[in-house]
Amino acid sequence: MQKTNILLALAGAAVLMAGSPALAQAPAATPPAAEAAATAPAATTPAAATPAEEAPAEEATGGHSGPITPVSMFNDATLVVKVVMIGLLLASVFSWALLFIKLLEYGGLNRKTDRFLEEFRATRTIADMRRVATSDEYDGNPLADMAAAATEEVELSRQAGLSVTGDHRDSALFRAQSAVAAVQAGLAARLSGGQQFLASVGSTGPFVGLFGTVYGIMNSFIGIVESNTTNLAAVAPGIAEALLATGIGLFAAIPAVVFYNYFNTRISAYGTRSDGFAAELLNGISRQLDKGA
Repeated sequence: MQKTNILLALAGAAVLMAGSPALAQAPAATPPAAEAAATAPAATTPAAATPAEEAPAEEATGGHSGPITPVSMFNDATLVVKVVMIGLLLASVFSWALLFIKLLEYGGLNRKTDRFLEEFRATRTIADMRRVATSDEYDGNPLADMAAAATEEVELSRQAGLSVTGDHRDSALFRAQSAVAAVQAGLAARLSGGQQFLASVGSTGPFVGLFGTVYGIMNSFIGIVESNTTNLAAVAPGIAEALLATGIGLFAAIPAVVFYNYFNTRISAYGTRSDGFAAELLNGISRQLDKGA
């Protein structure tokens, strides 16, 4: 009986030891080799994640290396946007070149006109008027051309045997007036040379630049769809390139509009001056005809 109790006690102790938590976890212990194998992938995980971390950094620059400047934006722009930018830049260069050319032209024209008027007002006969107007010094001057045309009509009437100081005075004076009007009509076309170009650049430059901007932004949005990213840093360079086209359009258009208005003022002022000279010229010819000169 005592032996039976001892056996039962030993069996109960074995059952308790088998149910102990420490002993239950002991078989689940991982061997050292298994632990090394398990920790090895974890050690290599950061290295494998390096390309994934580098991709956003490269994507954030939008494929650009270095700072974003107008030159780099132009180089990275599409062909259509480049053509728009080059065309607008050339238009701007031509506008500035036209400015300097016309400034020199108008400056020389006014100086020569001042000298001509001073010498013309010193004349006393129609022959003297014609001599001054046809001199080489004033060749091409609009007011000199007006005086030459008017005096030539009077001379032609006289050579035709008409009495320019008598019965045919009014008809000779009318023909001289028509000759002056013909020269004045050509004066407007002569002085307005280049104005149409400036008007075209000033009116269409912003719209041409806007076309380049719209085209560039369309390409940027297409790039967003293809790259499947909404990162602003990735698409900002393309949008900046597109907006550069509008900036160049305004850069070309604004000076062209200013030059156009300035030259219109100069042309109008010279036209007023020519009108005044036409009246002075015809009065002088009429006075000389009345005197019988």
